[in-house]
Amino acid sequence: MTELRLVAGVDCSTQATKVVVCDAETGAVLREGRAPHPDGTQVDPEAWWQAWQIASDGLLDGVEAVAIGGQQHGMVLLDDSGEVVHPAVLWNDTSSADATTELIAELGGPEAWAEAIGSVPVPSFTVTKLRWLRDEAARGAAEVRRDAARRAAAVVLPHDWMTHRLAADRHGIEGITTDRGDASGTGWWSPTTNDYRTDLVELAFGRQLALPRVAGPAEIVGQTSFGAAIAAGTGDNAAAALGLDLQPGDVAVSLGTSGTAFARSTHPTADPTGLVAGFADATGEYLPLVCTLNAARVMSATAQMLGLELSAFDEAALTSPGSDGLVLLPFLDGERTPDLPHSTGLIYGLTRATMQPATMARAAVEGLLCGLADAVDALRDQGLPVQRVLLLGGGARSRAVQALAPALLGAEVVLPEPAEYVALGAARQAAWALSGAATPPTWQIPVGKPEPAITVDATTIRANYEQVLTNTRPLLAQPYNQ
Repeated sequence: MTELRLVAGVDCSTQATKVVVCDAETGAVLREGRAPHPDGTQVDPEAWWQAWQIASDGLLDGVEAVAIGGQQHGMVLLDDSGEVVHPAVLWNDTSSADATTELIAELGGPEAWAEAIGSVPVPSFTVTKLRWLRDEAARGAAEVRRDAARRAAAVVLPHDWMTHRLAADRHGIEGITTDRGDASGTGWWSPTTNDYRTDLVELAFGRQLALPRVAGPAEIVGQTSFGAAIAAGTGDNAAAALGLDLQPGDVAVSLGTSGTAFARSTHPTADPTGLVAGFADATGEYLPLVCTLNAARVMSATAQMLGLELSAFDEAALTSPGSDGLVLLPFLDGERTPDLPHSTGLIYGLTRATMQPATMARAAVEGLLCGLADAVDALRDQGLPVQRVLLLGGGARSRAVQALAPALLGAEVVLPEPAEYVALGAARQAAWALSGAATPPTWQIPVGKPEPAITVDATTIRANYEQVLTNTRPLLAQPYNQ
């Protein structure tokens, strides 16, 4: 019998480090580990390393290759010796909101940014965090920020830092690598030209910084102290796409804390509206992506408001005959798509007939799905076919979501079995690098059977949602006075 070849994939996410050890040929998960990260939007990267050591403890015997899938956009600043000079500023730190507005204007507006890097920056992008730090230092902020601005010699991403930290022969900032997928979320790398826009680093920070070399999708970039090859790694969304083995016509729709819709593309995209981020993927192609801030928590928050357990809420939404025109705009934490960062949620159409728990539950699920349907439509507007939706994340377990999604998203819905797809994608990349093959190995993705689809008047539901959004948008754009 042929001896198994083992590879490891790592998901260094916002909340935790997750490790899977897989059979390199089939992708079967043989071992798993997990360790939490500290809360907060600024974190010492050493916490990620400690979490990796805990999560991987006892798992790595026989592992021949490893790859890191990391949270996108986070800013890690290093000095000449490779020491971290400031806590990593994560994607969900919104301190750079004003810096984002300034940078977009300084380059000439959204169209100029879309042409330059395929995306219009939002506060999650690394380029905006560089400007924020520069401005903080110029204003005489805390000494740690002034010192960081002075000492910074290189800027890297979380997955870049972890990959370099894994290498047994690392030296300062020499030899740090990234990949196309993660580089495309910085705000200074163009998927169209496959090159850095160093002028945008200088625009943001006022001077140049060293940037990681962009490695090839299946390149081996180093070796660990335990003798395993280190693959290039990538950003979390690109890793998830690789883990899911997205095919042309597939769109992944993830319902976690935030919502995402993304698809593989053979050509780069550049959306001047800013709805679609023109990212690259981990295979040498492209990964246009739309992100919303509100997803699964819309349902849990509505269930809490109604005094229902989540299972009872789901049953009420599933069995309700409809929402009777009740519309919920689910912008409970502000919103990124549409661009309404100061907005709150809004309920329209309250009558004595609609003020019922089941109707409210149904309206919450419909509102959540209408927001994601707008995201899927934005991908369609970029010329991407949408033949099949892969429904992911904690919110995808809702039977009501499964039943209503085909009509509201306008496509067949399939339900991949719950798995750590970012870590699986990283493991698949490690197996690809280990094999030396031209394409990634073929791993089977188990698919479950979703709830039978419900026939609803999707046109009317979405029209009502869009009408309420259009009519109330000026109000939603204003800061909410608590």
